[in-house]
Amino acid sequence: MNTATPLCLCGSKKNFADCCQPLLIGEQQAQTAEQLMRSRYSAFCKHDVDYLIATHHPSKREDDDKEQLRQTLASCRWLRLQIVQSQQGQANDDSGTVEFIAEYQENKQLFQLCEKSSFIKEDGRWYYLDGAVSNSHQAQPVKLGRNDPCWCGSGKKHKKCHG
Repeated sequence: MNTATPLCLCGSKKNFADCCQPLLIGEQQAQTAEQLMRSRYSAFCKHDVDYLIATHHPSKREDDDKEQLRQTLASCRWLRLQIVQSQQGQANDDSGTVEFIAEYQENKQLFQLCEKSSFIKEDGRWYYLDGAVSNSHQAQPVKLGRNDPCWCGSGKKHKKCHG
């Protein structure tokens, strides 16, 4: 029987139960903008539409958000998150930005999304406000060579893992 606790999907190298899970199930609130960013990435991986909407700033929500998210999540498999940089967004700040690279698979093709996300804290709660996507506002296809490290973070070459 395997009793190992799975690592968090956000790439923190912490156990999921100690990282993003308490936020996704409502036991805790994000203390920083980066923590909210990581939990939102985990919510994308878990297809947790309700969490994604609840953590999106109310002024930015649209009536069709739930359906749009469901369609997006149905066609994408999120693979890896890399935090490039966080500015402000600490527990004592009211705003912050998190720049990240997220890799995902859609229709058997790998893509890379590069975004600088803005966050705001209101009434002690962090919200995703909006994001500026780089690379001409398009997700960029990723070409992995057989000898490149695998996207999953296993440390193996792509050809020996998911290639």
